[in-house]
Amino acid sequence: MAAGDTDLSICSDALIMLGASPISSFTEGTDAAQACDRLYPDLRDSLIARYPWSWSYKKTQLSRLTTVPTNEWLYAYQLPGDILSGVRALFASSGTNEEPLRYGWEVYGDQVYTNLTSVYIDYQTTVTESKMPNYFVHFIRTAMAAELAMVITDQISKSDYYRGLAFGSPGEQGRGGLFREAMNIDSRGNPPQIIEDYSLIDVKA
Repeated sequence: MAAGDTDLSICSDALIMLGASPISSFTEGTDAAQACDRLYPDLRDSLIARYPWSWSYKKTQLSRLTTVPTNEWLYAYQLPGDILSGVRALFASSGTNEEPLRYGWEVYGDQVYTNLTSVYIDYQTTVTESKMPNYFVHFIRTAMAAELAMVITDQISKSDYYRGLAFGSPGEQGRGGLFREAMNIDSRGNPPQIIEDYSLIDVKA
């Protein structure tokens, strides 16, 4: 894990890659600091949500709401506030060898509707930079340089250059470069996932 990295250090490194000075704070009042403060959080979360990174998931028990759903379901459960890309797997208990449920629940907005009396989920969330692997920090730093290039240098060529490094050629549709490299490294440390075993349902707006 990249124990020494922070959101500030990643943004500063991206600025250095563009030939600019690093920032000491997101509130220092410079154009670079303001751009990093506005652009980085959304970029980080979108890059985490692009792929099921093994280190971006956690498990939790959902809290049942007192409000009763108006349709066929008996209970409503509140999804966590830090959920990024949806429910990866849902379980009826926390027991050993519990299998994820493919049916018997639905996501409505920020809630899960079901007839189950208890609900546990695996879900993707934002991860602090100190807990991100080095391969992802390298990727997100380069992607941030691409994001900042036009703002800092006013040169589209630099933006295109770093975007190519981060995501590959246009023909790779955003899944090449350091992104593909990071995906390959991440997948080597995990057993194959059988997608059919999970209910991949995005949270509806």
